[in-house]
Amino acid sequence: MLSPFKKHIKNNLSFLQRTRLLVACSGGVDSVVLAHLCVHAGLNVTLAHCNFHLRGSESNEDERFVRNLAEDLGIGVEVKSFNTKKYATKNRGSIQMAARELRYQWFNELLETKGFDFLLTAHHADDNLETFLINLSRGTGIDGLSGIPVQNGKVVRPLLEFSQKDIRSFAKRNKIQWREDASNADTKYLRNKVRLEIVPKLMELHPAFLENFKRTQLHLKETNSLVQNHIKEIKSILFAEDGDVIKIALEPLKELHPIEAYLYGLFKEYGFTEWDDVKGLLSAMSGKEVISKTHRLLKDREYLILSEHKESANESYAVFDKEGLLQSPIKLKLENVKTAERSGRDTIFLDKKKLNFPLVLRNWQKGDYFYPYGMKGGKKLSKFFKDEKVDVFSKEKQWLLCSDDEIVWVVGRRADERFKVDASTQNILKITFVA
Repeated sequence: MLSPFKKHIKNNLSFLQRTRLLVACSGGVDSVVLAHLCVHAGLNVTLAHCNFHLRGSESNEDERFVRNLAEDLGIGVEVKSFNTKKYATKNRGSIQMAARELRYQWFNELLETKGFDFLLTAHHADDNLETFLINLSRGTGIDGLSGIPVQNGKVVRPLLEFSQKDIRSFAKRNKIQWREDASNADTKYLRNKVRLEIVPKLMELHPAFLENFKRTQLHLKETNSLVQNHIKEIKSILFAEDGDVIKIALEPLKELHPIEAYLYGLFKEYGFTEWDDVKGLLSAMSGKEVISKTHRLLKDREYLILSEHKESANESYAVFDKEGLLQSPIKLKLENVKTAERSGRDTIFLDKKKLNFPLVLRNWQKGDYFYPYGMKGGKKLSKFFKDEKVDVFSKEKQWLLCSDDEIVWVVGRRADERFKVDASTQNILKITFVA
């Protein structure tokens, strides 16, 4: 196995040869063999072991074993202890999910703070088969059936080409010791049940079942690659960036068939899972939206508008009677001038005598109203926004410049009539919105 491993590294993962690597090592046969292979292949590796304290003294024995393994191989080792049960209770999750979260949080911390370039894990071909079957049972799409990726960011899995039979045979031939985790035999866990009860039955169907499966999964990956390239092309046509939002024209989107598959492909990366709700936006009234953990998708007339989901905040900033450039939260240039022009969207001219400093720059709120420049009467901002066809996301980001409780300027849109320069004005303040 060492020779094929070296060849695999040279031909497919050559970038690992010139980097500092962290090897996730539980003490089990897979990760221990990976450690041996990496050392004998001349890779620069350090072991990383998590002690989850879930199996009493056995957990401490695992830690001791990994420390000794690192010493025997002449490489470094990093060890971290966790109160996994406490973390699971606090976060209301399973022990397995808690262990996974704690493990990868720490691995990422090591990558960032200790100068490691990549994390190697010991996932192998059998793991790929198990993951395929689990995802198949859950009704996943082609992504879930395409297998565990060899590389995902800084996580690399160099053993995916090899079976667990290959790994155990290598360990036995080379008299490599490892630790057995008794929980791996407990079929109350889904993966164990698949590994111990289902996979052996499948292997009986054909002597080369695993190799045949690997070829099938390769075909799925290639098909998925074609799908992703097509989705990327469709996105380049339909998705138009507009500031910090993305606008998607509805009519060409509706023409795509099958629409459910396209919606999944186009919006899955933004965290949406309620696909009936997403499809419902296509025929919903303006203002309807669907929210994921990370993004919002809004129906706005003939468009869908995609935006990152951020908690709204009522912020306010003081603007003092001082010439110069205000940098935050937006750029406003204040100047004392002798003559005035007509106020526009991005530049306004004010009678300083009518202002009470410091002015306040704040978010708009429901119930706000002002007297639009050039008009005699007042108008609610909600009505003004509707007339101006301002979408929900833009309204949420709208800044108002106020004198006490009165709006002086809907910044970048319209000044207020009450503060305009007239024949009696002696001091003129010019304010420019620097986009």
